Amino acid sequence: MRIRFDDMVKEFERILIKKGLNKEDAYESAKLFAENSLDGVYSHGVNRFPRVIEYIDKGYIDVKAKAEKVEGFGALERWNGKRGMGNLNAKNAMNRAIELSKEYGVGIVALGNTNHWMRAGSYGWQAAEAGCIGICWTNTMPNMPAWGAKDRRIGNNPFVMSIPRSNGEHVVVDTAMSQFSYGKIEEYKLKGKELPVVGGFDTKGKITKDPVEIEKTWRVLPIGFWKGSGMSVGFDLIATILSGGFSTSEIGEKFEDEYGLSQILIAIDPSKFNTTEVSDDIVNKVLEDLKKSEPAERNTKIRYPGERVISVRKDNLLNGIPVVDEIWERIKNM
Repeated sequence: MRIRFDDMVKEFERILIKKGLNKEDAYESAKLFAENSLDGVYSHGVNRFPRVIEYIDKGYIDVKAKAEKVEGFGALERWNGKRGMGNLNAKNAMNRAIELSKEYGVGIVALGNTNHWMRAGSYGWQAAEAGCIGICWTNTMPNMPAWGAKDRRIGNNPFVMSIPRSNGEHVVVDTAMSQFSYGKIEEYKLKGKELPVVGGFDTKGKITKDPVEIEKTWRVLPIGFWKGSGMSVGFDLIATILSGGFSTSEIGEKFEDEYGLSQILIAIDPSKFNTTEVSDDIVNKVLEDLKKSEPAERNTKIRYPGERVISVRKDNLLNGIPVVDEIWERIKNM
């Protein structure tokens, strides 16, 4: 089944209004969810939407809350998300970082006590659309073992970098510190498919591509093994220190699920140094060289980060967004 983008936005908006969001916030949040699926990130779009509604019903998300500035100096500000809608808090925080970057060249917003922002890359694309370099990350609940450990004490803490291009075909790196996010593992499970490469451990302690086995153990692989494990700890500490919010370990101790998160959103305005033409020329030369790579296998296309998203977006706008029938029916019946 495929659903038109506008119809998906309207359906999400309808439900969010019924759950207590005002019309403007409901539309903005619904649009972010639908854009995630439009870009092919179904794990943090339509597939994730029912769980977010459950979080609202359980009181983890305060639909009336508005993030507020706690303190700041110059280009750095600390905000309290008040456990409001996570994707709205993050979008507004990146908007503020962009505003600061236009004044200071760089803007940094440390956002504490917020909720899951869904697709991390959304805020990288947002910065790039404003002509800014974007850097952002979040901590999570303890959902990944440190390298060499069995029990989960660190987070898969997604990290994003974005580089703008004037033609809108931005370079966007969006990666969790685990080889696969839990949302992506769930997506493969729903499709009845194996992961393309090993992503975690099975019940016998062996590395596996089986998403069902990985969900049983919750032992996901950090990217780069010990390197991803170390980066997860570093991102968690910086986000917690700057936001004054909760660390991954505190989230695990204090809360029964994933909320009360700490996030960093950074925007840098390259026009303070370069013209748009100069920046474009730098990016284009690098990407042109990348495209000259010799494929390791036949029929393999060498892509730059974010390129696949652009092609999927065009296809889904034209033909509709693919959905799992069962999930869409569940949403329609809310």
